This record gives sequence, C-alpha cells and structure tokens, in this order.
Amino acid sequence: MTRDVEVGFEELGWAECLRLLGSVEVGRLVFTTRALPAVRPVNHVMDGSDVVIRSGVGQKLVAALREMIVAYEADVLDPEREEGWSVVVVGVARLVRDPAEVARYEKLVRSWLPLEEKYFIRIRPEIVTGRRITRRGRPEFASS
Repeated sequence: MTRDVEVGFEELGWAECLRLLGSVEVGRLVFTTRALPAVRPVNHVMDGSDVVIRSGVGQKLVAALREMIVAYEADVLDPEREEGWSVVVVGVARLVRDPAEVARYEKLVRSWLPLEEKYFIRIRPEIVTGRRITRRGRPEFASS
C-alpha cells in the first residue's frame, strides 16, 4: 500500500508561539553587526512573554546595550517525519540591569559555556510569528 502525503503549514497564534518557545531551551539570536546579519545559538528562558537569554561580553551584549531590534528564532523539526514547528520573535534587545532579576535569571537560564562575565538580555516581543509543519496522509489503493 502506498500513501500520498500532503504537507501543509499551519500559522500559529501568539499564545501558542510563546508556549512552544517555553518548551525548548535553545534558539538563535539574530542581530546586526557591522551592517551585516549575525546569528548566534543561545540558551533562553521565557519570563511571561519575554525571551531572556544569557550572554558574555561580545556582539550580543553590544546589541542589547544599543537597544537594537533583534529577532529570536527557535524550532523543533523532525526530518524523518517531516513535521515540526518554528517560531520567530522580533523586539528590542535590552540589558537586564535589576540585581534581583539578574539573580533570578542566574538560576533559570542554563548555559553550556562557562562565562566569566554573565549578562542577561531581555527581548520583549513586538512581532511573534510561527508555523507548524504538518503531514496528512491519504491512503491509496494497494497494487498487487
């Protein structure tokens, strides 16, 4: 028996996008450096609707200090099943300066790199978009 598979995209709403972002720990920060796009993998945590990432000294921190507009993207894709989702948040990157918030994020945001100097960057979403990739199979007749 063969199956004809129909692949589709489902647009996701704001709340579902944020829920999905909260279900993963890693995404990609997209920002501009020297007038060119830069993409860096980072760990994140959701704080309400805000995305909070950890950063060391570098271009990500510069983007936050300059309060640049950035994008943050995370996804879960299953290449074998050809299913998954992708979410993009666009907003202004701002350095978290409140000592109490910094202490709280120290406990919440996991990092795979040992950073001597740790900073936290908050992205408050202004635009949130997401798509789910779906497969719907349709049984076909069996050939003998």
